[in-house]
Amino acid sequence: MNADIEHLLRVEAPQVLGALVRRFGRFDVAEDAVQEAVLTASRIWPADGVPDNPRSWLIRIGYRRMVDLLRADQSRRRREQEAGVAELAMREPDRRPGAARETDDSLALLLLCCHPALSAASQVALTLRAVGGLTTAEIAHAHGTPENTMGTRISRAKQRLARAGARFTPPTDTDRDSRMAAAMRVLYLIFNEGYTASTGDRLARVDLTSEAIRLTRMLHASVPADAEVTGLLALMLLTEARRPARTGGHDELVPLDEQDRTRWDCDLTREGTELIDSVWDRREVGPYQLQAAIAAVHAAATSPQQTDWPQIAALYLWLERLNPIPPVRLSRVVAVAKAYGPVRGLALLDDLNRRFRLGQDPLIRQRERAVRAHLLQMTGDTAGAARRYREAASLTGNLVEQRYLLDQADRLG
Repeated sequence: MNADIEHLLRVEAPQVLGALVRRFGRFDVAEDAVQEAVLTASRIWPADGVPDNPRSWLIRIGYRRMVDLLRADQSRRRREQEAGVAELAMREPDRRPGAARETDDSLALLLLCCHPALSAASQVALTLRAVGGLTTAEIAHAHGTPENTMGTRISRAKQRLARAGARFTPPTDTDRDSRMAAAMRVLYLIFNEGYTASTGDRLARVDLTSEAIRLTRMLHASVPADAEVTGLLALMLLTEARRPARTGGHDELVPLDEQDRTRWDCDLTREGTELIDSVWDRREVGPYQLQAAIAAVHAAATSPQQTDWPQIAALYLWLERLNPIPPVRLSRVVAVAKAYGPVRGLALLDDLNRRFRLGQDPLIRQRERAVRAHLLQMTGDTAGAARRYREAASLTGNLVEQRYLLDQADRLG
């Protein structure tokens, strides 16, 4: 299929889904109808051309398919009554669905996909499917799971939304904070998966990072005064700015201290820095703002030697007190080692391992070994460092990262 048509379908699909959910009130059925409409377009448009109003075309096809699906659903459940808005639409199956709305429904869909009835994993998968427009195969690949497993997860998530009575409406005052927090967490997870893919032969998944940034921009536009949403967007922009320098000419991983900083995206760096500066003087500072502040300190250094590591270590200590999770604790180890030396970093790592078993945590056990290897290398323990580098390599499914770790081990013997 033509790449331009594929991109257009990916952009329009969430809008079509929003139109159908608004009219019928059935997210689970509407998502299937949208996929049918997209498949129909992918067969017809390459031969006949893209219609003048592609969104209206897709809504019309999706509307018809939606009616068919609801009829089939009713025939299976004759004793049940469909909810009001779907009933009204079903009584007039031949009525035109109306002109397509020009508003962006992505935000409403995002908040619906982040419904509290869903687990975090289901929220991420459903957001990527319904809002990001990724296929089930793409989502499965991003998470390193079989396609049928991911398909089952998405299907169950839609069923759970239906059972919970979720509606295509703005969050209420009582659940707004929790829904916004869930949305930020989902976008953060999507960005992180894209920035360092858990599996595959590419270090990053630009499609995921780009989608996370697009949706976070949209969330920020809806609540521009929210300091944490601003911090999250700043964090993504400042982190994404470094992506061009993260790999070399042969797709090899380039660690932060060795990156050519002239390759960092100065526009993203400037925008991200301005965003975090605009909210940094607020009385309450949250985890995303702190992470953005750390990224801004890195961005301000024109060379690794100019990085203010004591300030970064202090920010990580503050972040750990707010959000005491294993990745934050391990990042503080790195900052302390950079600021005060590898011996002090190793002592802190040993202490955190004794108290919190970082090396056994599935989320960071691979990175814990990589960090320990680097610190051992800095102290001159090359044999211990090589052993830890190989352990770390065996625990990652990302081939670019794996090659880097094995190369480090081979250089040490």
